[in-house]
Amino acid sequence: MPETSYCGRIAPTPSGYLHAGHIATFSIAWERARAAKGRIVYRCDDLDRARCKPEYDEAARTSLKNAGLDWDEGPDLGGPNAPYLQSERQSHYLSAWHQLRDGFSIYPSPHSRKDVREALSAPHPSGREPIFPAKLRAGRSETAAYSQPMKVNWRFRVPDGTAIRFKDGRCGMQTFVAGKDFGDFLVWRKDGYPSYELATVVDDHQMAITEVVRGEDLLLSTARQILLYKALGWRPPAWFHTELIRDEAGNRLAKRQQSKPSSA
Repeated sequence: MPETSYCGRIAPTPSGYLHAGHIATFSIAWERARAAKGRIVYRCDDLDRARCKPEYDEAARTSLKNAGLDWDEGPDLGGPNAPYLQSERQSHYLSAWHQLRDGFSIYPSPHSRKDVREALSAPHPSGREPIFPAKLRAGRSETAAYSQPMKVNWRFRVPDGTAIRFKDGRCGMQTFVAGKDFGDFLVWRKDGYPSYELATVVDDHQMAITEVVRGEDLLLSTARQILLYKALGWRPPAWFHTELIRDEAGNRLAKRQQSKPSSA
């Protein structure tokens, strides 16, 4: 069978050692790409400069190779999409920031947590994120005053009341309502780096990823990212969210529970 245009990715965050849940998710991503006779990109999502360490990245690659996984391009192989470390892709994220600012899709948000708490008119339901108050949104003149992100947070202006629908390869049709299920979200942090949402969208688009495989805990992130794809004028990939692996108590696995590299 000839190679297809399918392109998947394996994108661990090296903030700790991989656990069995990571290995399972990345194995599914690998299996789907190989079944489609497609390609796999390995990307190191190392934007959390306080927690990400090179030794965790090295350990992740070792654990994945021990699990029988391989990839077609990445930090150890090179390829047309270099660099593969997010910490080295700042210029790409800045370009997207300028495009979003020029389209008035984002705005500066210098507000403290106290400001947000005081602006919320009612307590948010337990277990759900608080919706960022619309009254704290910056206007066009405030947004246009910035030619660079500077040392301030930036948020995406969600279209309140708009339903974001997408079909997931495993979970089926999903619907989230902007302004209800999630509010204005961070796209750029005051520490000078893009958020997970923006960096992931930029990299997956530029690396021509055709299907994103990741855990079902990121379904809400997918709704946010679809809004970013639309604002940037890009076509979203397909989505496949995997079931989370949990411990004996029913809790999802976390990197802090893992004290040594996985040998899976």
